[in-house]
Parts: sequence; structure tokens; C-alpha cells
Amino acid sequence: MTRLIVAAGGGGDAVAAAMLDAALYGDGDQAVILTYAWDRLLIDPVPGPRGADNFTGLELLTSAVWAVPAQARPIAPAGSTLPRLAAELPNTFALLDPHRGVEGVTHQLEQLVSHLEPASIDLLDVGGDILARGDEPTLKSPLADALTLAAACQVNAPIRLLVTGPGLDGELPADDLRPLLGPAVHTLTAKDVEPISTVLEWHPSEATAMLAATARGVRGTCEVRDAGLPVPLTDDGPRVHDVDLDDALSRNNLARTITTTTSLDEVEAHSREVCGFSEIDYERNKAAWLKNQPPTKLDPESVLPQLDQFEAEARSRGVTHTTFRHITEALNLDGSQRGPLRQLLINSRPEQYQAPLWHISDAMSDPS
Repeated sequence: MTRLIVAAGGGGDAVAAAMLDAALYGDGDQAVILTYAWDRLLIDPVPGPRGADNFTGLELLTSAVWAVPAQARPIAPAGSTLPRLAAELPNTFALLDPHRGVEGVTHQLEQLVSHLEPASIDLLDVGGDILARGDEPTLKSPLADALTLAAACQVNAPIRLLVTGPGLDGELPADDLRPLLGPAVHTLTAKDVEPISTVLEWHPSEATAMLAATARGVRGTCEVRDAGLPVPLTDDGPRVHDVDLDDALSRNNLARTITTTTSLDEVEAHSREVCGFSEIDYERNKAAWLKNQPPTKLDPESVLPQLDQFEAEARSRGVTHTTFRHITEALNLDGSQRGPLRQLLINSRPEQYQAPLWHISDAMSDPS
């Protein structure tokens, strides 16, 4: 029987959806995962989400929904992790295209539900920012989640909202989210991570990396993003909570405001009004800045001393772990060097690799 999982924020939520599918439903028929193609600037140098016209090789599922098979390719200069996910995971990945606003996403959802007649529909968010009001000072990326939430609430079908890894996206603190969460329906384990373990070796999502790490028992404080945000890794991390969909909508001011939108531009305009910013504006500004940066060289001779300095400073802040994305940016390297840097560090200091995170060595083992 077909199941449908909607990855609320795209990117890492799609990977987490594949993990959750196996954890909750077993190894039988695989769920269809409906997700944005929105991989941020580490993978895709073009700001914002990609639409169907940014790919070749898509397969039509309905008149409004395309599947992204392994042979699909983003049209340069765009980038996307979805074809590789389709190649490495057994799920079908369907493209959620937000360029026609909430009305367009609602239409896509309705068509897919009608086409698949799924036995269950789950809307999954890693981190919990789908429960944001919109005015929280730590909120960074509310747009995608609000869009999918607004659309899901208009579909005439039973949809279960699941939040896992509360606080792990570094947006709303877990303590603030805890009163908003319903019962835990599952606690992810190391065994649950296995189906996506190879994907975690290359996928850039920090939230899903921390989700997997907490499921494997890692605890501490992980520093993430270009700003070096500290995220606690606690027993809350691997829990999957059921949340009332209507309660989420009543709390999410942006989702309620964008219900009748018919374009992504409209959604962005409302985000600027409700939240004070659009995350796509941030991507536009950062992309323009990156374009003007001189190319950097990955020099193994200088990387390890720079890493020692970074770790010493991180340790003084109480940090125990970090992501390879954060190390890449902390060492002033560009996103294309994340993979080679990761391999260099693992080969040089394998004892510090607590997959998929990097463990900050303690002072006694610090070579400096």
C-alpha cells in the first residue's frame, strides 16, 4: 500500500523522511516523498528553490507533479541532491514546486493524493520551526515549512504532522518547543539510521546529521552554520512527536497569512511583513558575496593547524561536535571543497569522526 510523506522543508527533511519511513513502516513498500528541491548554496549556487523547469529527465506523475528519478539532472548553474537521493534510496521522490504559492502546492498535494490514494499521509519537519509564530529572534528559514503547512491544511485528506529532532535545526530551542509537542510516536535508534547511513556521508543537511547522531547516542553541543550556532544534542533529539495540524496552523502566523497566495513572490512579501525577512533574500545576498570571493585552495599542510586553532576556540565555547559544513566555512573554504576536506580530516584523524559529525578533541589529545 502506498504511503505519502511530505518533507516540510525540503533538503534534509527528505532524507529524514526516508529514515522515518523505514523506522515506522518497515521494509515493505517504500513511501513516495514529496519534497522541495532546495539545497541552499553549498549544493545549489542559485538562490531559492528549484522548479520542474530547472531539471531535465523528470517523469510525470500527474499533470502538476513530477518525479525526480536517478537519471534526472538540474540544469546548470542550478544544483540538486534529489537525483542522487533517488539513486541511493528506494523511495520515489516527487518535486514540490512552490512557485505558484500555496494554491499551487495545494493543487499538487491534492493531485498526488488522488493519484496515489495513499494509506497514510505524514507531514514531517526536522527541528520544529514549522511551529514558529514568525517573530522569534532565532528563526532563520520559516518560508518552506509555512508554505507546506498552509497547503496541507487545505487538503481534504487526513494528514498527520510529525516533528522530530526538536531544536536540532537551530531555530526554536527545544525548551520552547516541548510544550507544543504531542506524544512521542517513536524514538529513533542507531538501527533506524542504517537505511540512510551512506547518504549521510555526503548530504550537507546539518539538522538531519544531528538527528542521526543523536539516534546513534551522541550527546553534547554541536556548532553549526556559518555563524557557529551552538545546538544541544540531548535525549530529545531522536524523538518523533505527533502534533495537531490545526494547532500548528493557528500558531504559525506566516502560514495563515499566505493561504491564498499564487506565487512565490507573494509568499516572500508576506514573509518580510510577518517575520521581518525572506530567507531567499539572505541567499541572494550571500550568493552575490560568494561570487566576489577569490577562489580558495585546499592546502593539506595548512588545514590541520587551522583546524587545531578552530578546535581550541570551539572547545573554549563548550563545543563538543561540529558539522563538516561548519568546518568548511570556518576555515574559509567554499562549499565545493566540503567533500575533499571531510575526507582529508577523516583520513588524518579517524578517531574524531563520530559519523556523521566531527568530534572536537579534548584538550589532552590536542596536538597543539
